[in-house]
Parts: sequence; structure tokens; C-alpha cells
Amino acid sequence: MLQPVTRPFDTPAGTIEAVVDGDVTRAMGIPYARAARFAPPEPQPAFAEPFRADTPAPVPPQPTALLVDQLLPRMDHLRVDEHCQRLTVTVPSDVGADDRLPVMVWIHGGSYVLGGGDLPIHDAHDLVTEQRVVVVTVTYRLGVLGFLGDGGSVPANLGLLDLVEALRWVQRNIAAFGGDPGTVTVFGQSAGGDAAAHLMISDGARGLFRRAIVQSAPLGLSRGRARMNRAMVRAVGTVAEDAPLDTVLERQELATKAGARYGLAGGMPFGTQYGFAPLPAERDTDRAWRAVAPDVDVLIGSGSDEAGTYVPLVPGLGRAARSRLVRPLLRWLLVRPLTEVIYGRDARRFARRHRAAGGRATVYRLLRHPSVVPVGAVHMSDLPLLLGGREVWGGSRFVPERDLAEVERRGRAFRAVWAEFARTGTVTAPDDETLVFDRG
Repeated sequence: MLQPVTRPFDTPAGTIEAVVDGDVTRAMGIPYARAARFAPPEPQPAFAEPFRADTPAPVPPQPTALLVDQLLPRMDHLRVDEHCQRLTVTVPSDVGADDRLPVMVWIHGGSYVLGGGDLPIHDAHDLVTEQRVVVVTVTYRLGVLGFLGDGGSVPANLGLLDLVEALRWVQRNIAAFGGDPGTVTVFGQSAGGDAAAHLMISDGARGLFRRAIVQSAPLGLSRGRARMNRAMVRAVGTVAEDAPLDTVLERQELATKAGARYGLAGGMPFGTQYGFAPLPAERDTDRAWRAVAPDVDVLIGSGSDEAGTYVPLVPGLGRAARSRLVRPLLRWLLVRPLTEVIYGRDARRFARRHRAAGGRATVYRLLRHPSVVPVGAVHMSDLPLLLGGREVWGGSRFVPERDLAEVERRGRAFRAVWAEFARTGTVTAPDDETLVFDRG
């Protein structure tokens, strides 16, 4: 078997041997931090020997998810490891030592309990080759190991602290890959978009990035969570540092059930906790976002029918949604109002506050799913347009083979908008059938 062609990059972190894959080169699974269970991350020491970056990052421990199994390509072959603080750097294969390309740091979604940076659906090949950018995909701790704590025996926001440490690694090392540390954009979808917004006000993150793209972030669920979080902490109890991962996930399920009693917020019970490092108290968040507004350009938005993704999972509604008579009623009486409350309303508020405080903010709205037959843009409709590619998405229930040509056509324009914002902080593309913009 032929060994892959490698290319060394001499970085402050040590020599990193990346894998050349045609017109992109990938340095995969680079450790950016290390941490014991329930402990804050510490920077990864420099490599004494060349690090062979040829293995994707492991995924954090996580439960199975019906939605993921139903809609997305199978991803059950990936390695699981709670020590998952790793990142992957993807660059054009012809990148030179003197290049200073825009850097885009991807934060995956998954309700803070699912996913991983190196899942195939997050492959950055097309974005890197078409737009000549550097893309960094980050894997961070999730669930009870990353986003639940009492602030005492178990720190809160460990996953967010992981992301801050990843951004520090990018600042120190990305120039060696041809990236510009002064032109870093964090971008994320769903919980990843929520994390991107909260990184803006995270202690220690100021100056680590210039721009933020906040995609389909459930900002409407981010406030008033303290009581729910305390109930979840009580449900988990004490988890030994050497407890098996199966036990950890069993305790996580207890926390999920405890959170389910708290209305809409219980639909995403794990997440950022205000008042614990690195975040301010909830009463101070508006002031914190206003303070950073002049320093961070923002592109923020969501789809027209985000909540439609979850309709098939509600008993009885999935069958009703297949009826041509009932479907419009569900859309206007349930999907659109929920989409507004969870995603749309707070995104617009975020942008208005940002502009009022002297920052630049563009609001986008994704109008339709990337399909041949026009349907509303449900949650995750943006992912096939941005990352992954036809080999990953083609034939999945989310992107049937018949829709591949449409996804490729619209995806190229979509990626151009995201990359233009990463380069300039502005969007000059006109409104079209996919996206409309409010530029303030």
C-alpha cells in the first residue's frame, strides 16, 4: 500500500507533517490542549519530534441521536475519546510560506452533545479550493464533560474554554500554514453558532478573531437557564474521574431528563452557563457584547423554517406532515412561530445591538432547502451548501441524489458569500433565491 504524500510545516508548536490530498493539504487531529476530566484545558506542549497529522480528530463521547441517524450520512466509524481537544488545518496545496490567507475556524453544532470537528460532513475541500482560504475545524468537549458544572467541584463551560484554547493555538501557529492571524473568522452552525457568539464575550478571547459568522444559533434558548442547570447538576450527582464513559453518558441522560421539564430551553439542556468562567453574569451580557462590537464584524442569520427539521420526531406530527392539506397549517401555526422564537428574533436583536454599539453586522435569511422542489430552509439546510461535498451528502435522506446538482450550483455562491465576509467583513452579493440580506 502506498504511503500518503506528506508535507512538513515548521510551526511554533513543532514540526507538523500534513497529508497532501490533491489540491488540498490537511494537517489532521493536531492536539491543541490537554485536560484531565472535569479540568480546564492547558496548552499542548510543543512537539519534540515531528507530529504526523494523518488521523482525524476523535469524536467526544456522545449519545446516539435519532435525528442524526435519520437525516445525515452514517458516521459511526469514527474513534471516540474524551481527550478530544484536537483540530485540523486544511489549506490549498500550493500555499506558500509567505501567503497570508483568511483563516476560518469552524465550530460544529449538535446541541452541545453531538458531533465532532472532523466528521465528513464538515470537510472543507470545496471552501478551501474555491475561495483560497485556510479552514480550521475544532473538536471540543461536549455534554456533561464539557457544558455542565456547578462552578466548584466541576467547572462550567469547559467546552467553551477548549475553544478559547484552540483560538490561541491558531494565533500562535496559523502563519506557518499560510494563514493570516490578523484575519481570523469563527463560524459555526446551531450550537456552534451559539458558541461563536459567546466567544465574543469570553474572557481571554478578545483579539483572537476579527469576525464571527453565527449560523442558526438558538439564541432564544440561551437566557434564564440557571435554575434548569442547577437541577441538571443535582441529577448528575458526583461522577468519579475514573468512571467508565458508559457511566458518564448514563448520568448525562439523567441530566437531559431533568432539563426536559423546563420548557423550550429543555430542548437544548446543555450549553453555555453565565456567571462562570469565561462568561460574565447574565445581567452583564448585553454590556459585554456592546463593548466588543467595534472589534468584531458579525454575519448572523437563520433559515426560514428551522423548526421543520424536528417535526418528524414529534409523535403524530411526522405522519401529519406528509399530508398536503395539513402541511401548510403545520408550517404557519407551528414551524414558523417556533423558528422565530428560537432562532430569528434574537438574531435580529443581536445585530441591532451590535450596530448601535458601533459594530458592523449583516443579517441573512436562508430561504429554502437546497432541493429541486422548493421547500423551506429547515435546520441544517446550510450545511450541504458550505461543507462536506457531494460524496458525503449525496444519497443521504437530507440530500437525495436528485438534488445534488442544485446543491452544487447554489453551494458555490453560498461559499463565496461566507469567504467574502471572512476577507472583508462585508457582504456585497445581491439577494437571490437562496439568501437575502439586511446590511443595516
